[in-house]
Amino acid sequence: MTTDRPADYLVSLVRELCKLPQETEWAEFKENDAEPQQIGEYLSALSNSAALAGKAFAYLVWGIRDGDHAVVGTGFSPAAAKVGNEELENWLLRALAPKIHFRFFAVRVDGLPVVLLEIERAFRQPVQFQGQEFIRVGTYKKRLKDFAEKERALWRLFDTAPFESGIASERQGDEAVLKLLDYPAYFDLLAKPLPDNRAGILAALEEDKLIAPCPAGGWDICNLGAILFAKRLDDFAQLKRKAMRVIQYKGASRAEGGREQVGGKGYASGFEGLIGFVNGLLPSNEVIGQALRKDVPMYPELAVRELVANALIHQDFFISGTGPMVEIFADRIEITNPGVPLVATERFVDTPPRSRNEALASLMRRIGICEERGSGWDKIVFQTELYQLPAPLAEAIEDHTRVVLFAHRPLSKMDKADRVRAVYLHACLRYVNREELNNASVRGRFGIEPANKAMASRLIKEALEAGMIRLVNESVGDKLRAYVPRWA
Repeated sequence: MTTDRPADYLVSLVRELCKLPQETEWAEFKENDAEPQQIGEYLSALSNSAALAGKAFAYLVWGIRDGDHAVVGTGFSPAAAKVGNEELENWLLRALAPKIHFRFFAVRVDGLPVVLLEIERAFRQPVQFQGQEFIRVGTYKKRLKDFAEKERALWRLFDTAPFESGIASERQGDEAVLKLLDYPAYFDLLAKPLPDNRAGILAALEEDKLIAPCPAGGWDICNLGAILFAKRLDDFAQLKRKAMRVIQYKGASRAEGGREQVGGKGYASGFEGLIGFVNGLLPSNEVIGQALRKDVPMYPELAVRELVANALIHQDFFISGTGPMVEIFADRIEITNPGVPLVATERFVDTPPRSRNEALASLMRRIGICEERGSGWDKIVFQTELYQLPAPLAEAIEDHTRVVLFAHRPLSKMDKADRVRAVYLHACLRYVNREELNNASVRGRFGIEPANKAMASRLIKEALEAGMIRLVNESVGDKLRAYVPRWA
């Protein structure tokens, strides 16, 4: 769905809706009846019914006579309507849960004023207005709780409908599809030859489920196609908040911001540019070799790449009003995405891969952005150890996941939590490689001199006391003692 609907598109859409033989469960016509409470209840009912009917959007149209669907015009002006001192649109949005996307359009049809309300279909849960769920039964608006079969069908649908199969823009012509999607990037990234005609291009996009035939003619652009290959994510209203946001702060807090950029392209077509931009903002260290000076990145580029890819791929797209974000501080990077982890954060290293967006992850794997083998966290932990950095921190915060990469700090500056986490992740990494943690490996992890075995023993003891690792065999002497993660 493009942000700015052209007038000819809106006129065409109104005419198509007027051709319906009668009102449907996803389309309602009014002349001037625009009581705010009723509009709110229709938002809930039509959104829920659109989901059941397999429609990307539902519509409420003013200026159309109910009986014969003739265009008669309306005096309703949503821009001027208020509830008390509050604008109608804001009042409606506050009363909806979850906050679905809807928009009013004013257009003239046959010289008469018509208002079109476009309503996004429900996802993940029924839409409520003021705490009540509504549904359309035929052409009537009813409370959902009074129709148990429809309620069960709606929940079954939410359990099985992935984000990727949803519709980002419907009823687009061939030319519009090729204008909205970066199809050359699709063929380039997948190393496919570019077809020499429009039909071949569209057939390839359809085969990968980036677009789908629209029953009303033309094409529907699927969420998968838009989120990966949009030329401009702003062209898709419900996806533009899902663009990656990168912020660089001037210090170690959010008090003083610096440079900021919001990604404009789809994830696949814009990924290399995004990684290049992030790496360009990261600090570096100057290393003096025998003959040359060179700048070495403060953070492992491979770890940054993996974490950014994870944030894009594993986010929960159904959480509205938020998107993935990279925040760069003087002493750390924080990478955040909507959605709680599907596995416990302390098991990221060894757990087989799980993705809430399987089609997206699969296509990103084919492109080469991710591997889908569950080895991403192994690489991240290995790279931070190689760079002698504090261990990365993964946190589940409310309905978000956040991973923190810390800048270099000597062991003497790490607090106990840092040390225990580093020893634990070191044990995890050794375990997945069929090895065990020991005094020598801990010394290597922290860069401790061989003569200072006691320091490594103290670090192991801290992790033991915290219950993060366990001794493999208590009967062996100190020199042969080996350890594994607590869950091993």
